[in-house]
Amino acid sequence: MKNYQMRRAGVALAGILLMGCPLVGSCADLSLQQAINMALEQNTSLRITQKAEDKAEAAVREAKGNNGISVSASDSLGISKSSDSDRNSSNSLGFSASYPIYTGGKNEASIDSSEIGLRAAVLATQRARETLKLDVIKAYYNALEAKKAMAVNQESVDKYQAHYTNVQQLYSAGSKARIDVLRSSVELSNARQTLIRSQNTYEVNLAKLRDLIDMDRKEPLNLTDDFSYVKFDLKMEDCIDYAFRNRKDLMIDRYTLEQKELAVKMAKAGYLPTLNLSAGVDALQSRFEPSSSNTSGWSAGLSAKWDIFDGGVTKAQVDSAKTDLDIAKLNMEKDEEAVDLELREAYYNMREAEKRFVSTSDAVKQAEEDYYIASEKYKAGEGIMLDVIDAEEALSTAELNYISAQYDYVRYKAEVETAMGIGLNDAEQESARNMEMDIVEAMVPLEEKVAKRTEPVSSETVARELSEGGAKK
Repeated sequence: MKNYQMRRAGVALAGILLMGCPLVGSCADLSLQQAINMALEQNTSLRITQKAEDKAEAAVREAKGNNGISVSASDSLGISKSSDSDRNSSNSLGFSASYPIYTGGKNEASIDSSEIGLRAAVLATQRARETLKLDVIKAYYNALEAKKAMAVNQESVDKYQAHYTNVQQLYSAGSKARIDVLRSSVELSNARQTLIRSQNTYEVNLAKLRDLIDMDRKEPLNLTDDFSYVKFDLKMEDCIDYAFRNRKDLMIDRYTLEQKELAVKMAKAGYLPTLNLSAGVDALQSRFEPSSSNTSGWSAGLSAKWDIFDGGVTKAQVDSAKTDLDIAKLNMEKDEEAVDLELREAYYNMREAEKRFVSTSDAVKQAEEDYYIASEKYKAGEGIMLDVIDAEEALSTAELNYISAQYDYVRYKAEVETAMGIGLNDAEQESARNMEMDIVEAMVPLEEKVAKRTEPVSSETVARELSEGGAKK
């Protein structure tokens, strides 16, 4: 297995070289795709989730071992003495083996349940990757939005500073009252406070992004991607239908339901008999006193056991397993309802944001013109201070609303795609494979057996699959 620290160091160095950043005196260029790939390869929480696959694989081996041959060895040394006989000293060395021929289907059901558990663990890792991708997308766009908001606030400060300077000059010339100077000074101070808060928001969002991709927390970052409008053409009902067929967590619910059905079968096995084959070899039986002798031998047998009456224990276990099955059915129904609601909320929010950034683009142009007119009128002595302040506030609000609508759209669009269960693209799959895997080679056939059910679906095939599904209907 690769050494984790060496791998991370290699990844970091390769990232710096690929990004084309000098090692000293510059910040690292980071695209959205690079950020996603780094997170899928290095995120600590994802590594913890992936460890569940190791535990599930061990459970499979344990279940298969319980249904196989077991061999044990024994050695005993004994001394005995009674009042009317000589002392006896002996040593016995033997080996025994047993094999469960019939367990009422309990062992077989246990193996099937553990294999289902492994498939569910694989799906849980894949779903965690999709969720992590969404978290990175949102963190990346949050940082970009904060950066643009910071630029708007800086521009607002610059305008208030220029206005304050102009008011001071007009006041010195005797054409404006001192109250205008005081008011412009207060507005400048308020604008600076807003700028400081936006600068802090930007740094916090960058810190969150660094944490997700598990990179050096002190390394400066330059986010190279920006908002790009990509129209989302799928209808909401099609998205929900796709989600019900492709969401990994819903697949896990179905696997859980199968496991609970097997648990009922295992509990009912208590009503049935068990049959075991056993064999033993007395490799060496030595007697030291009162005389010396060595013997050996073997034995074999077939044993059956059937609990005719156990005080209602088996029935209670069956009833408990059936209750767990009912709970699993209800949980699956609840999760389907939650997926439906999650998708509807994200879809409606995406459409609302889409309408907002289309409408606010014109508002920015109008606000710029309004500010220019109010500012020029004030300089000419025809306007009042309040007009300038209102125009500047309206312009800043329009610009921030436009920025917010843009990034709301791409974030909600990503939420819709994640809620649908759209999988990773090829580059992201490769990065995910680079994360250390502890699944043993013996489990490869099982992974191949369930690959069709568990492999992610690329976003490019969604529309095609939906159209094929409609044709089948």
